[in-house]
Amino acid sequence: MKKTAFLLDLLFIVLFVAIGRHAHEHGITVRGMASTFWPFGSGLLVGWLLLLILNRSGSTPKNGAVIVCVTVTVGMLLRVIAGQGTALTFILVALTFLSLFLIGWRALFSIIQRRFSNN
Repeated sequence: MKKTAFLLDLLFIVLFVAIGRHAHEHGITVRGMASTFWPFGSGLLVGWLLLLILNRSGSTPKNGAVIVCVTVTVGMLLRVIAGQGTALTFILVALTFLSLFLIGWRALFSIIQRRFSNN
């Protein structure tokens, strides 16, 4: 499950980057995607390392909240270091989108899992 959870998180971060680049008309090039992705991808790795150290499954909404907080914090810090933008609105959009998707899929998974385990 950990591998699947990590890959889903990774997929949603790529989606976040692609939507943002498209919305701001920056283009969906490999170089552009990589430039925008790497801070958040690094944050995702740090978040998952933390969960692994704490021996967490990574599949609960609470784990998702940890992943979101670490991903956005590390991602924004790395963007500052790299000279990329970190406007307050961008931070809020990143928190909102990543919370919706990284916590959201876990919440949906938990609901489905409970529903099938009660039958």
